[in-house]
Amino acid sequence: MRVIAGQARGRRLAPVPGGTRPLADRAREGLFSSLGPAVDGAGVLDLFAGTGALGIEALSRGAARATFVDRAASAIRTIHDNLSRTGLADRATVVRSDVLRFLRGPPGEARFDLVLLDPPYAIPGPDLDLALSEVAARWLPEGVWTVAVTRPLRGYTPVIPVNWHVARRLVYGDALVVCYREV
Repeated sequence: MRVIAGQARGRRLAPVPGGTRPLADRAREGLFSSLGPAVDGAGVLDLFAGTGALGIEALSRGAARATFVDRAASAIRTIHDNLSRTGLADRATVVRSDVLRFLRGPPGEARFDLVLLDPPYAIPGPDLDLALSEVAARWLPEGVWTVAVTRPLRGYTPVIPVNWHVARRLVYGDALVVCYREV
């Protein structure tokens, strides 16, 4: 895996820890190409971060800051390693926590213009629905935002908040990336 574009373009990322299924380079490139200038200056929340590749790609392309959340110690080590390899650690916060526990915690002043969810394909549907509900209720700013969710092409389709609409639907092999925005 490598960073596709921006400040850290071409930098190789650390080996993927066992039990992690990162989004392929081609799918990451398509997602960020579709987001375009919306990434520049954005606050990014990378949930189920795994290697951190999605949030790191956003930072490399000009996001102002990124918070990475994953519960696995191996993922947290890999994210720190990748931030070091890319020189982007100064704009990053890494949190070891269960995603639902994190989302139910106090958001403080943080609101995120871009939320990236690449959960394990085996996540129970109700857990994914709850994560999206928590994001909608407390983690998005007023105005323009994007939430990108990765799912298996023939997998569970999450229940989305009523004020969200599908802005873009991208298919890469067996991966489906859906970008949501406010109606």
